[in-house]
Amino acid sequence: MLELRGITKKYSIFPVVKDVSFAVQPGEILGYLGPNGAGKTTTIKMLAGLLEPTDGEILLDGKNIKKDMTAYKARVGYVPEQSEIYPHLSAQEYLLMVGRLRHLPESRLREKIDNLMGLFDLDKDMMSPISSYSKGMRQKVLISAALLHNPDILLFDEPLSGLDVTTAMVVKDIIHHLAVEQKTILYSSHVLEVTEKLCTRVIIIHKGTVVANDSVENLRHLMKVPSLEEIFSQLVVEEDTAAVARRVIEIIKSS
Repeated sequence: MLELRGITKKYSIFPVVKDVSFAVQPGEILGYLGPNGAGKTTTIKMLAGLLEPTDGEILLDGKNIKKDMTAYKARVGYVPEQSEIYPHLSAQEYLLMVGRLRHLPESRLREKIDNLMGLFDLDKDMMSPISSYSKGMRQKVLISAALLHNPDILLFDEPLSGLDVTTAMVVKDIIHHLAVEQKTILYSSHVLEVTEKLCTRVIIIHKGTVVANDSVENLRHLMKVPSLEEIFSQLVVEEDTAAVARRVIEIIKSS
């Protein structure tokens, strides 16, 4: 089990994440939702071991991850929101670097890379520099890098960004299969329809604070609204979106 206890992250004196606590069980796909700037990516970066919390602790199987961060990171696969990949490397070179850092056997690593690139339809481009790739192609490389070492914990931050419809469907099916394999999965996205169908439970964070933590079904029942989008709207949207839309139409129609 992956658990956050009272996690806070401050930049200077300003808290971006405030006293966040939740747990993710093996086999669970936990949706992590919130508007831009709510603290989602900061939370995920702390879970990935890229940022250190200002307060609170993160535990895996009851042990603070700080006691052996190297061992913890070896069990984590992370797909970041931004595709920060070395642009001068090819997909093959980048994945070889990632696999070697993960201490994967060379022959097995090359076989995995070839197979993944073939399945993601990148086999003909895997020797080209990543700087020449589209956003979707880069996303496929990031997903491959996160899965390469068969991690126990998967952290997905907008994983479908830039993907074509078919590949997005494949990735969603992969996530389902990973849950069946008892992986611990945190899934953050702005696409509420996908989150509603994919996740067994959702957390909604707003201004750094958790405002909901339950199954979509229970939240629907408690709030008496039919969809995750309406739940999200009631909890975190602070403006009249219909009024804003009408004003935009008025502006573009004005002569």
